[in-house]
Amino acid sequence: MRAVIQRVNQAKVEVDSAIVGQIEHGLMVLLGIEELDTDEDISWLANKLLSIRIFSDQDDKMNLSIQDVDGQFLVISQFTLFASTKKGNRPSFIQAAKPDIAIPLYKSFVEYLDRNYRHKTQVGIFGADMKVSLTNDGPVTIVIDSKNKE
Repeated sequence: MRAVIQRVNQAKVEVDSAIVGQIEHGLMVLLGIEELDTDEDISWLANKLLSIRIFSDQDDKMNLSIQDVDGQFLVISQFTLFASTKKGNRPSFIQAAKPDIAIPLYKSFVEYLDRNYRHKTQVGIFGADMKVSLTNDGPVTIVIDSKNKE
């Protein structure tokens, strides 16, 4: 699993001009799923998001987690995070999981966050043409990959 996380002051996702997910202060997560992802990837990545200290404390140091600041999650499926641009000018997405694998893993990821955090996770609609808007706070943007635990 690969995630691009952004610390936000607000974020929302719209489908057909209707808001389907919206948060104020928290993390907007673009989530890419590949064929080889498992429940282990879900728990590792979700726990990382619950504990990563990227929110500012009283001294303006990134020292607090989303739980410490009572923030919210907005999770949006993003198969293009597994784009390969190695050959030619058109990206290949063969590493991204097909919907029959990706949808259950995406739902399990969201359910894991919901079970382990006090706020209900806001989401987009898997496979829909979504319009995402946000106000990045910082800006703070981090890429996390469950297969490359740096």
